[in-house]
Amino acid sequence: MKMEQKLYVFGTGNAAVTKCYNTCFALSDGEELFLVDAGGGNGILTQFEKMSVSVNHIHHMFVTHKHTDHILGAIWVVRMVATQLHKGNYKGDFHIYGHKEVIEMLRSFCEMMLAKKHAAFLNNRILFEEVTEGQTVEILSYAITFFDIFSTKAKQFGFTTTLNSGEVLTFTGDEPYNEGCEKFVVGSTWLLHEAFCVADQKDVFEPYEKHHGTAEDAARTAGELMAEKLVLWHTEDKNLADRKRLYTDAAKTVFEGEVFVPDDLEIISLD
Repeated sequence: MKMEQKLYVFGTGNAAVTKCYNTCFALSDGEELFLVDAGGGNGILTQFEKMSVSVNHIHHMFVTHKHTDHILGAIWVVRMVATQLHKGNYKGDFHIYGHKEVIEMLRSFCEMMLAKKHAAFLNNRILFEEVTEGQTVEILSYAITFFDIFSTKAKQFGFTTTLNSGEVLTFTGDEPYNEGCEKFVVGSTWLLHEAFCVADQKDVFEPYEKHHGTAEDAARTAGELMAEKLVLWHTEDKNLADRKRLYTDAAKTVFEGEVFVPDDLEIISLD
């Protein structure tokens, strides 16, 4: 029996936000979650609590790259998993996926920072899994294919997968889509894409100087790639109260499909 699949949105902001959490999310498969990044600190634990998510139901985590707003929260997730392992409450193993640089860095962080009783589970029940370009891994009910997004800053991977519905969902990381990964992205039903700001505020937020783009840029890309549903996040937080309307309206000027601009703690049905 196929489980209902959902997108759990833990955070929606860029690295410098203070009014929402850094962008991170999970794909659900029944009660189990596949976590993608964890934000920049122990705020991920607050988000879990608010969404009634237990680390005992997270056995797979993918860390996209080494930037602080993506990897530091992962240390807290590892610590909490290790705590539950030490107490005998966590069943099975915890798998952490990432490209070589991320895996080496996160393993080193955990070895240096965790208490001995928690570090004892590293490379034992807490497993670091290096993934490579084009590699497909079975994670819960998802066949996840990882790919390099050709970041202009730190090496970063995204992924694509086919949902129970037959729709294709693709996450292109926290930089604008690069044509180098076209074969993994083109034809996706769901496109999960960054949008640093709306175009009429680009002089205020300077997205291009930070290697990011606007909501309109992302929407234009979605149209060119024949996507049907666009999720926008990794945004500024100065327009948070009106963000959903502003970004949706901006994207709709150049994209005819569905546009989702989630707030932190939203759950989007993927079925």
